[in-house]
Amino acid sequence: MVPGKKYLHNDPAILDRRRELRQRQTDAERAFWSQVRSHQFHSLKFFRQFSVGPYILDFYCPALKLAIELDGGQHNLLENREYDAIRSDFLKSQGIQVMRFWNHEVLLEMRGVLEKIEEYVDLSLSLS
Repeated sequence: MVPGKKYLHNDPAILDRRRELRQRQTDAERAFWSQVRSHQFHSLKFFRQFSVGPYILDFYCPALKLAIELDGGQHNLLENREYDAIRSDFLKSQGIQVMRFWNHEVLLEMRGVLEKIEEYVDLSLSLS
């Protein structure tokens, strides 16, 4: 990331990458999207493959400033954990909370994943 550089949502490279990610979503992303799309989850609007600065978030709820990231095993590698930490720090500096779930967690324990997000929603709504 270049300090002082503005990152625009309409950057053609980012738009192309977002489109590609939506077309090639993982099974976990597809399953999660089926639970939160069209205001199904607490009447909240979620976007998939939403860009913030130089980063593309798996899912984003602007009303809560909440990013949901679904991670595969590659995120367990040291260099990817470091990248994810830098990315999460950037998002936090933008006022965005990040929740991470493993792909297998979403596929095998969807109810538990949604309950964790629901706890965050309930807490956020009680504080506002």
